[in-house]
Amino acid sequence: MPRTASSSPHLVAGARCVILLVGLAAALVFSIAFAIGIGTVDVPVGRVAEIVLAHLFSGTAGLDPLTDQIVWDFRTPRVLLAALAGAGLSLAGVCLQTLVRNPLADPYLFGVSAGASLGAVVALTTGGIVMASLGVAGAAFAGSLISLAIVFVMAQRGGRLLGSGLVLAGVAVAALGNAATSYVQLQAGPAEVRRVMFWLLGSVSGAKWADLGVPAVAVGLTAVWLIAQGRSMNALSVGDDTAAGLGVNVHLLRIQLLVASSLLTATVVSVAGGIGFVGLIVPHAVRLVVGPDHRKLLPVSLLTGAVFLVLVDLVTRTVDRPNEMPIGIFTAALGAPFFLVLLRNRKKVWR
Repeated sequence: MPRTASSSPHLVAGARCVILLVGLAAALVFSIAFAIGIGTVDVPVGRVAEIVLAHLFSGTAGLDPLTDQIVWDFRTPRVLLAALAGAGLSLAGVCLQTLVRNPLADPYLFGVSAGASLGAVVALTTGGIVMASLGVAGAAFAGSLISLAIVFVMAQRGGRLLGSGLVLAGVAVAALGNAATSYVQLQAGPAEVRRVMFWLLGSVSGAKWADLGVPAVAVGLTAVWLIAQGRSMNALSVGDDTAAGLGVNVHLLRIQLLVASSLLTATVVSVAGGIGFVGLIVPHAVRLVVGPDHRKLLPVSLLTGAVFLVLVDLVTRTVDRPNEMPIGIFTAALGAPFFLVLLRNRKKVWR
């Protein structure tokens, strides 16, 4: 007998998923407005909405210059970057967990983050030609692409991309990249080390409007493509033979998912640093609620990841005001216990 929404083992099934998506979209808008208003100088949510709408539609005449600068120039880009980073890392986590059919897979397991971190640290500590030509974001993105190329070459067997090979190659490349990053840090001066550590732990504190374009395009286009591949990803998550029997080009889809997840991770890391565990926590929390169907899992993960990181960033700048903490500290504090629970109950979570 087919299972109905009321008998589904998941909390949200059937048409209720649409309600969940609408609720998450509303929660994202509210959390962004709320986060923009909170800081060293608090701004009411209504005032935040007035300033943002004035910039978008009616012009800024009559706005208080100081409040306008705080809301529009400093906080809005930061909060939007946090939302983009959370959405991108969550989608990358869904991609990789489907790619290797392993609930413990994480965007930072595959060496992309380690390569990006190495490139950024080199730019931060040596400057010179690297800093002048690429900048920190460009150097981080270049490092991630080099790591991806190495993982891709090493993970192939007989011309086919294997999930087990990806994990092993990713772990090896990540270890090598982390070792090289540590070596470069040891050669840096005290002032540079603080900048490096803050970047490695992840931060959106210095976000500017110019930083949002590339992540927005990458997350938007990749999300649309992934949702269009929902049925193929469902088949791949069952098994290669089943997917091939349904007409899915398994090898090509694996390559596409690897590139998509690496692009998302590299883009986020290049502008926000090493924010860990988001791609592990969010997809599994969402999978418990809506189930394994990627047509629902992907959009819900995108919105949940965005809300999650906006709220985590809010905590980082309010828990010890006026000081700020790196985002990675809090995501790791939440993610490590979640990882241990998942490791113990992974068969239950993956159903």
